[in-house]
Amino acid sequence: MTKKEKVLYIQDSLEKIYPKTPIPLNHDSIFTLLVAVVLSAQCTDTRVNTITPKLFKRANTAKLMSKMSTEEIAEIIRPCGLTPMKSKGLKGLSEIICNDHQGKVPNSFEALEALPSVGHKTASVVMSQGFGHPAFPVDTHIHRLMTRWGLTSGKNVKQTEKDAKRLFPIENWNKLHLQIIFYGRSHSPARGWKPEMDFITSRVNPIAFKK
Repeated sequence: MTKKEKVLYIQDSLEKIYPKTPIPLNHDSIFTLLVAVVLSAQCTDTRVNTITPKLFKRANTAKLMSKMSTEEIAEIIRPCGLTPMKSKGLKGLSEIICNDHQGKVPNSFEALEALPSVGHKTASVVMSQGFGHPAFPVDTHIHRLMTRWGLTSGKNVKQTEKDAKRLFPIENWNKLHLQIIFYGRSHSPARGWKPEMDFITSRVNPIAFKK
């Protein structure tokens, strides 16, 4: 298959399996989405969703969270891992949002990536799922599948994002990146990878199973 044929097959297949793409992280505002994405670093969405209700009951706005101590935040988010970095980051980003952005999450990559604990992937999720701005956040699932499908060299996530944006139509990015994540989790995991489960890879890049 040519890359163009692969892209069309992948999009059509994913749309049939996942016509709806609910955001996996529970949230009720752009700020709570930002917090949840920060907590999801090296942590499962399921675990984050068990922690955030308690955290958001205490502080669901930047103003309220900025008033919490780092120790108070750490005590609640400890099950998510990377506690010192995340608690310091949430406290810091809340203060900056209050002091520099009138209490509202900024609507730009530059401003988001200037916040503590917010890298390009986190900013991309907030921009795409929070503000509806076209973005293609690349996590481990997308990086793995883009490589398995022969659509990127797989050298680094930056290159993978560049290739994904080049190959897939911009109007599909926000939904497609979630569809790929869902597919990766259920059909093409990093461990226990089985051809009979991963029908997309079997079709677009069968040689991948021989490596």
